[in-house]
Amino acid sequence: MRMRRAATFQPWARPLWQQTSPFGQRGRRPDLGSALRGAVAGIALATLAPLGALPGQSAPVASAAEAAHQAWHTSYASAIAQAEQTGRPILTVFTGSDWCPHCKTLEKNVLDSNAFRAWAQQNVVLLMIDLPEHGITEAVRGERSKVCIKYGVRNFPAVLLLGPDGAKLAEKRGYQGQSPASWIADMAKSLPEQPAKPAVVSTAPAAVPGVLDSLDKAIESARGAKRPILLVVARPGDKAARSHSDSLISDPEFAPFVRENFIVAHVPPTASSGTQEAESMENLLGGVELAPDAVELIVTDDGQTPLFSQSGAQPPARIVHGLRRFLAARQASRFGETAPRR
Repeated sequence: MRMRRAATFQPWARPLWQQTSPFGQRGRRPDLGSALRGAVAGIALATLAPLGALPGQSAPVASAAEAAHQAWHTSYASAIAQAEQTGRPILTVFTGSDWCPHCKTLEKNVLDSNAFRAWAQQNVVLLMIDLPEHGITEAVRGERSKVCIKYGVRNFPAVLLLGPDGAKLAEKRGYQGQSPASWIADMAKSLPEQPAKPAVVSTAPAAVPGVLDSLDKAIESARGAKRPILLVVARPGDKAARSHSDSLISDPEFAPFVRENFIVAHVPPTASSGTQEAESMENLLGGVELAPDAVELIVTDDGQTPLFSQSGAQPPARIVHGLRRFLAARQASRFGETAPRR
């Protein structure tokens, strides 16, 4: 018996009737006559819908499933933005809502269940990347296809758990008919640990004394000290950057050296719009937006002018070496200014 080889499914590459389905069988070209009759019926229903209920009948009410879909993002960028704000991972479902039978089963059995909605509300940001055969513009199809390509998704359904920085944490391919409880439990194993309480305003690690949490506090402290300010700049919603900066500030070689020689502050790259601190941070960063995962070290005397900057991605020993050279050059410059001329 001849075996038929399953081809890779790429819903963005060509029309559905020219594709190979996720099950390895080539679909047939749609019946255009049936499609036309369906379109006419749809127009008729759409015309009647605004008329509302007949006299004596109650108005139609949205189903629980329809209400639940309002919580799903359909834009990758908006989901990332909410994840950065909340610190929660993104549960991303890749689906073909009008042609993929297993996608429809997953949605009916799990995603529309009360158990899933309750779990998702407490733990994740929801993102649905839907590539139906009909109903979206080519521009929307192109944007959603880019997300598929970015994460190597070629078969539907696929469920990915992404960090707030977009990094892939876990994935589930296909759907084997699990119950909502079993499916949720399997996905919950991959959730990153969440803090017991929401993040406090301070961005400085509590374990490291002497580290301030704002530029204004650093400037105030520097006025009475003969030490420059060292800013450790990282985006608060960027877990990778935050983890790296926390580790650097706690490093046994870096921590005692900077506390002895600098006023240290762990700060975000931006502040409230229109404030003096926001303007100062823009000056210190040279108007350049801090890249994802990046940690930047900036030395300043007045909180306005950068005297020295260094990437925090380097090993702590190398960073300390660079800061020592800065201090030596600073001391030599000051000695030259105060030395008597002959």
